[in-house]
Amino acid sequence: MKQRIPYYVLIIFLLIADQVTKAWIARNIILNSSKQVIPDFFQLVHIRNKGAIFGFFSQSGNRYVFLFLTLASLFALGFVVYYFLKAAPGDNWLKISLSLIIAGALGNFIDRIFKGYVIDFLDVSVKGWHWPSFNVADSCISIGAVLLIFIFLFKRSPACSPSSSR
Repeated sequence: MKQRIPYYVLIIFLLIADQVTKAWIARNIILNSSKQVIPDFFQLVHIRNKGAIFGFFSQSGNRYVFLFLTLASLFALGFVVYYFLKAAPGDNWLKISLSLIIAGALGNFIDRIFKGYVIDFLDVSVKGWHWPSFNVADSCISIGAVLLIFIFLFKRSPACSPSSSR
């Protein structure tokens, strides 16, 4: 249990950062408007996303889509928490990646349950190419997922390690 405390702190810190930044945006930027931060590259926007990550299904407005996304988020969160709790004590990178995913999933889940939408506010575009708006929680999920992929691709299996070939 004590071994997981740093990861719990990370999850709580990221969850607070996500909720505070969304609240700041809601108070300081008018809905559906933006503020340039770096011209032609980065702006802060205030968008209410009723869909999934990066705005997928956000235009649906269908109650069943909302219910499905909420249940899918809850199921995925439970799945990630289960593997986080089952991770080996020395598997720090795995626990970091799962902590990022848990923090992001919790941040967006809380918004979806209490507000019915998620505030997206980070907006990036390069030479006419525009990335869908996102938030701190989406960033945590994405970074955690990429880290998880690297772990699975490059982690050496115990059966392949030199010390196990005795």
